[in-house]
Amino acid sequence: MRLFLFLLVVIPACEIGVFILSGKLIGVVPTVLLILLTGITGAWLAKKQGLKTMKKFQDDLRQGRFPNDAIMDGMIILAGGIMLLTPGFLTDISGFLLLFPKTRNLLKPFIIQWVQKWINKHTIVIR
Repeated sequence: MRLFLFLLVVIPACEIGVFILSGKLIGVVPTVLLILLTGITGAWLAKKQGLKTMKKFQDDLRQGRFPNDAIMDGMIILAGGIMLLTPGFLTDISGFLLLFPKTRNLLKPFIIQWVQKWINKHTIVIR
């Protein structure tokens, strides 16, 4: 519940602050154009990475391996794509970090550890 409250209140408040600051520094029109540009670029990159991950998923299945890595990459790419489609510079930075393979691979162990804690606390139940 605290995480939901954080996501619902704190992140949009921070984004609004960054919008105001950006509007003052570079102007309103460039700020809006930058938001649109990051959204379009993010959607393109999410599609590209998603298709690459889908191919890896299929290759793993063809070779008789369970596609653990591809599934995790797919979930992280989905989260990154959603963040990039959400208007805001802070969410865009987070989304890009999740979409680029090098940063995604650096963050993946921490994300796995975070999800494992949820499973151990029975916050998430996998059946």
